[in-house]
Amino acid sequence: MADGGVVRTMDSLGSRRLAELVAGSTAGRRPGYRALAQGVRTLLLDGRIPLRTRLPAEREFAAALGVSRATVTAAYDLLRESGYAHSRRGSGTWTELPDGARPTGVPALAAGDGVIDLAIAAPGAVAEELTAAYAEAAPDVARHAATPGYHPFGLPELRAAIADRYTRRGLPTLPDQILVTSGAQQAVSLTLTLLGRPGDRIAVENPSYANALSVIRRLGLRTAPVPVTEDGWDTDLFGATLRQAAPRLGYLIPDFQNPTGRLMPAGQRQQVIAAARATGTWLVVDETVADIGLDTPTPPPFASLAGAGGGEQIVTVGSLSKGHWSGLRVGWVRAGTRLITELTALRVTADMSGSVLDQLVAGRLIDREAEVLRRRLPVLRAQRDHLAAALAREFPSWRWALPPGGMSLWVDLGRPVASALSRAALRRGVRIEGGSRFGADPGTFEHRLRFPYTQPVDVLDEAVRRIAAAADQWSGGLGGAGDEPGRPHWVA
Repeated sequence: MADGGVVRTMDSLGSRRLAELVAGSTAGRRPGYRALAQGVRTLLLDGRIPLRTRLPAEREFAAALGVSRATVTAAYDLLRESGYAHSRRGSGTWTELPDGARPTGVPALAAGDGVIDLAIAAPGAVAEELTAAYAEAAPDVARHAATPGYHPFGLPELRAAIADRYTRRGLPTLPDQILVTSGAQQAVSLTLTLLGRPGDRIAVENPSYANALSVIRRLGLRTAPVPVTEDGWDTDLFGATLRQAAPRLGYLIPDFQNPTGRLMPAGQRQQVIAAARATGTWLVVDETVADIGLDTPTPPPFASLAGAGGGEQIVTVGSLSKGHWSGLRVGWVRAGTRLITELTALRVTADMSGSVLDQLVAGRLIDREAEVLRRRLPVLRAQRDHLAAALAREFPSWRWALPPGGMSLWVDLGRPVASALSRAALRRGVRIEGGSRFGADPGTFEHRLRFPYTQPVDVLDEAVRRIAAAADQWSGGLGGAGDEPGRPHWVA
């Protein structure tokens, strides 16, 4: 079944699979009807059960759980009463969200208005290295100034530098396999636009990067969500989704996944590659955050595990935004030469070429990459640990798994209050995104916040203090006005 642009696979998982998930959420105890309803609700809000999915028949589910049918009947009744399920005559019980649980955008405010912006999970530049890169690039500007300056594929020297970067990391790459784009977001948008058509299915991690999900919705692709939990990826479920939903595309962030920070093990990567190869699914692999390994080295490129000739349908996206500076707006696509040519033809319909100066600087930063990361990673590691300690002191009931890399904590608030907390925090001068922005199903992950640690520790301390003050104002309530109409909202 497909509804609202989302492909459903719960029927294929069946009562046994859902019983396993519920058992995990109820600590393995045989649940009463209230605990069973709460378990299903928790799984729904955490994205492990998709919206608009048919729940198992009462008799089958009861047998799988080892409880009476009356227990399941009462649990389904409670889910319906609370707005988390509804029944259709002759077609069973289906998951949904109650009225008012849909996500709301947090308005973006201009810089300099005293707002701490935690919707941006990207650090500032290492100023000395950036300045040096600009100085080194300056002599080449005059040489390029004598030309029109259009390079739709990207500057040849930058394409070569990016190709060499992949080759050094274990994935032999030619310059002709690289398209330089205006950031990774353009790379993702171009690739999904070229390879997908409205109505095509795309397997996505749940949660996933909000801006990529926005592109998917804009293109009219139908998502087949696969959960990413604190334990990582369920690659058996991913393979089952590929076999049963037969998606044309899959979008993955295997390296320090945004927003969870999880790192996919090599064995699971090989399983995903094999499953995609068997179903002919194109994999769009976003390695934008791959350089930010805080407790572990940067893994080799995902496509390097495909073996000789095995990566024809793997498209890799990268960027300098996280490791260097997002202000450059330099990203890229690595793929087969034919696909690169087709992507470039699409690119010039909207954007003839990127900035020559920024690309010259990007090439120098790649040359200086080891020094930039040597200076950046210890700072991010210290900020991550400092934020975790501050949150633990101020909010002892909140939970998270400390990520081995990436830019943010994926915080479990224990209650579905993230949108209300975001609104209250904004009134205190902190812009932070609730988890619903990262859900393949709008309205899920309402009990989560993405909390970046890319700000200095004093700013993080002030942000935690303001959020604590906002939470104290609730006095147990979770009200608050909706977002200001007409204001844009965005994340990075």
